[in-house]
Amino acid sequence: MADQSSTDLAIRIRRLKFRSWHRGIKEMDLILGHFADNVIESLSPAELDQYETLIGAEDTSLYNWITGREPTPAEYVTPLFARIQTFNHLEGTLWQRKS
Repeated sequence: MADQSSTDLAIRIRRLKFRSWHRGIKEMDLILGHFADNVIESLSPAELDQYETLIGAEDTSLYNWITGREPTPAEYVTPLFARIQTFNHLEGTLWQRKS
């Protein structure tokens, strides 16, 4: 049973990574794709559920929430969402300056 469970988790993570990199707009591909590649395997099952719900949101709205252009609806205001914002604004590979 443990093998099946770990196999199911690996499949779920692969699917979430794929969905993160294949969004409707390139900006969201980059934001969610980099986050997924670097963080998704460390998420708890509850956080994976939250992430799956979050990436089900429409791209333009999600982009505006992550970048602070629009207020984030209460149902998406979670520690995981804050982690995505922090990753992409402070720690993400997209924002690091090259020397």
